[in-house]
Amino acid sequence: MNRPESRRVNASTDTHEASAAGHARAATGAASATPTAIERWALAQLLGLAGNPPVRFVLWNGAEVPGSGAAPVAHLHIRNRRTLWQLVSNPDLRFGDAYTRGDLEVEGDLVDCLQAMYRAFPAVSEQNRLYRGLQRWRNRAGLNTLAGSLSNIHRHYDTGNDFFRLWLDEQMVYTCAYFPSTTLSLEQAQQRKMDYVCRKLRLQPGESVIEAGCGWGALARHMARHYGVQVRAYNISHEQILHARERAAAEGLAAQVEYIEDDYRNIRGQCDAFVSVGMLEHVGRNNYPTLGAVIDRCLAPHGRGLLHSIGRNQPCPMNAWIERRIFPGSYPPTLREMMAVLEPSGFSVLDVENLRLHYARTLEHWLARFEAHSDELSARYDAAFTRAWRLYLAGSLAAFATGWLQLFQVVFTRSGDNAIPWSRAQLYAQEP
Repeated sequence: MNRPESRRVNASTDTHEASAAGHARAATGAASATPTAIERWALAQLLGLAGNPPVRFVLWNGAEVPGSGAAPVAHLHIRNRRTLWQLVSNPDLRFGDAYTRGDLEVEGDLVDCLQAMYRAFPAVSEQNRLYRGLQRWRNRAGLNTLAGSLSNIHRHYDTGNDFFRLWLDEQMVYTCAYFPSTTLSLEQAQQRKMDYVCRKLRLQPGESVIEAGCGWGALARHMARHYGVQVRAYNISHEQILHARERAAAEGLAAQVEYIEDDYRNIRGQCDAFVSVGMLEHVGRNNYPTLGAVIDRCLAPHGRGLLHSIGRNQPCPMNAWIERRIFPGSYPPTLREMMAVLEPSGFSVLDVENLRLHYARTLEHWLARFEAHSDELSARYDAAFTRAWRLYLAGSLAAFATGWLQLFQVVFTRSGDNAIPWSRAQLYAQEP
């Protein structure tokens, strides 16, 4: 996969943006103390549990602890023994924390390093029972109540429109783009994605659409402008709703698109098409039947629907650091788990597509743009904030590229609806 030239995060970038506190700790007596045999043993055990990836840990005194026998893709510098023990005790959470504060630095390309680690890590089915049990416990109920969802969405999406504007496309689409041609720009690929969704829904002028979780409103405006439909789009992010309303008014679409600041559980009214792009990850498994009941309540007898969601091949909670620091309350479902939305109401699945590599390419563009503004981001926020989001984008890219994350699009309709396509030809007729 070809990468945007500015995507690579090299050692100099990583090192220069490390926190001053991290370097100060590295200079203390604790950092210069010789690692004990138990510390080296513990780190070797950690590498073993991680599948012995082709990376090499470098301790605070320069001592190295190798992973596999292969040439290392990257060197991971641990600046002090406190960080070592944090990594050993809770690597899922503390890797990201240590990287963010500069106590763990990556010498080499960050994405290549993370991809190597993902490829080496044992499959979910092979992880030990205790680890899987702790992971399941973290996926606790209550994270996505009405109040909990509002708090979770605020913590991520209300970081600030100016922040996301620096590295998203001009329409501020914060979901997987679609690249029928590898030469497309990010802006073009996001337009292709929105059009692809509309073709899958077979939208016709005059129809009504309900969108659950509309982001900054680009898809709703696209549907109204290019397909002549009426859209009611729901979102609980105040900042996103304000932006969406302003753009709809400026583009002359306010009469066709209504942006509603409310939870999906409160959606009312009937529609010809129901669409949700990038929201299911925030619903929580316990609430899938509730979402299905909402769709069943709103969708007309001839109606169609589309769910677009990050997913997994096997049940596994979101990485603890991402859930705690970046995306609280998130959970990527398997295809089987997604069916808990549709099966209770008897919906028929018409089409399933996995766009995993399209999301990897989307993230390459996002990361390249993020890096192009890294100095501005560090000045506007701080180095730790910049490092945290760099790790989040790079880690997400690595997860999609290696198959740890999937991107599912599921098209469905009422079970008795026979007005359905006989082939998928209409999906590709307008592609370059």
